Amino acid sequence: MGDKNTRKIVVGVGGSSGSIYAKILFDRLKPLVSEDFKVGVVMSSNAQFNWEYELDSRDYQNYPFQFYESRDFMAPFASGSARYETMIICPCSMGLLGRIASGISSDLITRAADVILKERRRLILVPRETPFSLIHINNMKTITEAGGIICPAVPSFYSKPQSMEELAATVVDRVLDLAGIETRTFRWGE
Repeated sequence: MGDKNTRKIVVGVGGSSGSIYAKILFDRLKPLVSEDFKVGVVMSSNAQFNWEYELDSRDYQNYPFQFYESRDFMAPFASGSARYETMIICPCSMGLLGRIASGISSDLITRAADVILKERRRLILVPRETPFSLIHINNMKTITEAGGIICPAVPSFYSKPQSMEELAATVVDRVLDLAGIETRTFRWGE
């Protein structure tokens, strides 16, 4: 894992509704896992509950990622020296987004996001909330000014998705593009 050619990604799964987005993200990342592509995952307890409630499964446990507990501050991405290059939080609740914007590192997800920002690496947040209050908008502005990317879970329709999974994939594929991860997806004009 010390090889500088190894890509290391952190995925945080927050407790908002929208577990389908996390599942599609996991599905897209699964075939990439190798000695040269590492995925660390931390899920809040609400994220686990929502996955089970919304998707009627616990299959998040079956992915070939390294999972970390929410209070595991010994996880490698709790420090900038581990050189995780990208963090994706999908979905991201507004409470979680607000804690990140305020610099509150009270669990592993918020600590990892703080590390990514301080190291000037790529943080991508996928909020799934509507409507946005002014507090939400100001928190998103703060994160954007700190170098983070806000990519709301707003699907597109020009690819004519035929299922809920295809619709969710329009968001996830955009997130992967933002993370610099190659994916086969609908491209406008191609």
